[in-house]
Amino acid sequence: MKTINNVATLTNVNGVGVIAINFPPVNALSASVRDGIHGAMQAAIADPAIDAVVLRCEGSTFIAGADITEFGKPPAGVSLGEVQRILEESPKPVVAAIHGTALGGGLEVALVCHYRIAVPTARLGLPEVNIGLLPGAGGTQRLPRIVGPEAALEMMTSGAHVRAKDALQSGLLDELAPEDDLSGAAVALARRVVDEKRPLRKIRDQNEKVEAARGHPEIFAKFRQANAKKFRGFEAPKKIIECVEAAVNLPIDEGLQLERKYFMELMKGDQSAAQRYYFFASRQAWNVPGLAKDAAVLPVQSVGVIGAGTMGAGIAMNFLNVGIPVHIVETRQEALDRGLKTIRTNYENTAKKGRLTAQAIEERMALLTGSLDLQNLSDMDLVIEAVFENMDVKKDIFGRLDRICKAGAILASNTSALDLNEIASATSRPEAVIGLHFFSPANVMKLLEVVRGAKTSDSVIATSMQLAKKIGKVAVLVGVCPGFVGNRILGQRQREANALIMEGAMPWAVDRVLYDFGFPMGPFAMSDLAGLDLGWSKEKSSSSTLREVLCEMDRRGQKTGAGFYDYDEKRTAIPSPVVEEIIQRFAQKQGKQARQVSDQEILERCIYPMINEGAKILEEGMAIRASDIDVVWVNGYGWPVYRGGPMFYGDLVGLPKVLAKMKEFEASHGPQFKPAKLLEELVASGRQFSDLKPGK
Repeated sequence: MKTINNVATLTNVNGVGVIAINFPPVNALSASVRDGIHGAMQAAIADPAIDAVVLRCEGSTFIAGADITEFGKPPAGVSLGEVQRILEESPKPVVAAIHGTALGGGLEVALVCHYRIAVPTARLGLPEVNIGLLPGAGGTQRLPRIVGPEAALEMMTSGAHVRAKDALQSGLLDELAPEDDLSGAAVALARRVVDEKRPLRKIRDQNEKVEAARGHPEIFAKFRQANAKKFRGFEAPKKIIECVEAAVNLPIDEGLQLERKYFMELMKGDQSAAQRYYFFASRQAWNVPGLAKDAAVLPVQSVGVIGAGTMGAGIAMNFLNVGIPVHIVETRQEALDRGLKTIRTNYENTAKKGRLTAQAIEERMALLTGSLDLQNLSDMDLVIEAVFENMDVKKDIFGRLDRICKAGAILASNTSALDLNEIASATSRPEAVIGLHFFSPANVMKLLEVVRGAKTSDSVIATSMQLAKKIGKVAVLVGVCPGFVGNRILGQRQREANALIMEGAMPWAVDRVLYDFGFPMGPFAMSDLAGLDLGWSKEKSSSSTLREVLCEMDRRGQKTGAGFYDYDEKRTAIPSPVVEEIIQRFAQKQGKQARQVSDQEILERCIYPMINEGAKILEEGMAIRASDIDVVWVNGYGWPVYRGGPMFYGDLVGLPKVLAKMKEFEASHGPQFKPAKLLEELVASGRQFSDLKPGK
């Protein structure tokens, strides 16, 4: 065995030079890995005793992608292009031996090898799109040549991982190896290639599949159309499609030039910066500083849910999905029956889409029980209260749970805004009380705000964070304040959206600006979808607000065919002259003179107060990090990931600009725009939100 550098060795096995890379944890393509492969290839090519080469990795995976920590730093070591060149141009056949994952640059390295073999559990993919990039080392040109343009488009724009069995069928792999003998099978394949005098197959020369698509622009037109909604606002998928078009229509070297040009544009652009930032932010959110090292993670093997409404049913499904038994308690049998039926219907709808088997439905439903008696929750490890937002009702429930539940049980509230400390005060064990704020629909939405009360124990926090991960949520730990992090910031946007329509901007103008910014829908379209009558009562209605008047007219949103908008039979939103007239009447009553409101003002008035509120939240210690606020908004409120989140966006726009605008708005519109102390401090010291450290 010959040691090449600190990560690479070369061993002659039966005339095959086996290059082994060992760079934990995922063998990322760092400078030392690139140098190691390059040096080992030089040695293997120069050694007359070596007839062929196998490239494999130690540890749990093949090369799992680029070393993202090197992005933006000066180049070091041999370039990836040089590594690929020596592999592809090798006069001796090169076999890539894949286990674990071959992702991004890792798969692009495998694509320049002459043959590829993998164990059945391996996964292959080009997920660069998830960080706002495209495969920049030939992936957009080689993948279409081996699997065909359609499969390549799907794989690269989704970033999905492909199973080894499917990769074999598509031609991406040449063989599957036994799970426990990848190295042996790869050496045997390399030996056969030499002994049978097989050609050195370079993917760059395989044009059959791309030529078959030439002259068929409809392939790309259809793909763009089918994914228009999914790709809206994102730059990377659009550029990936253009690169695959180039693979079909241009010689490979011209296609590679275009790929490099687009890669550099994306790499230097704001979208990729935002998506790379979010990639780290979403991982960082799990890290809770200051928790006691010995905080025990409690076993949660049974869950009670109080309330079988839409929220309670959705919460229950999260636990059933991972095999944890759930007991739901309701006050009325018909409400309980309806909740249990909702859960079954949700599963059946998933099954109709082919994402769940009939057997899986029955297995999950078998874990679900229900009753009308809180006493049945006495043995549960975790109880989640999901009743309507009323402090007296919640305190009553927690007082009863305190008497019923076993010692060591976690008592959680799904409250979206109420004071968790007051809820906890109804018990003799406030250390066991935590907020688990699920977002609706709870079985779909990724975000979980974990609300730490003043007395919540470290053990209960650690358990809740780990449990969130188990049920597939993105958890963010927040403090107790009205609306916590997400709804507190949302309140700022809602206030300004409502104020703007009284000043002359129509609801559809506000919605359009926020939609164009990247939100799935604007606040008024969202209100129509949710129903304007949420929390409205006919008996108490006093015609004093726009919403009340609309509800009194039976304009309650999409469900009644009219709300802020009029709706046709396909539920297409149409600006409503009726609503326009009502708004103008309200504005006149308030003594407001309608004026032209620019798109720029709409955006700044809706977004900058959100950034300012985020600064107040950090100032008060209600979020650990600025990036945690961004994780909340991307996962719970549809903030476009390619804009990073409100705090990242504030840094991007420039905090001095945000501060200046807040002061300007404060002078012209009032104290609701008063800048946060932290915002003023950051601007004065020339710092950004990203410079803040937890607890600072």
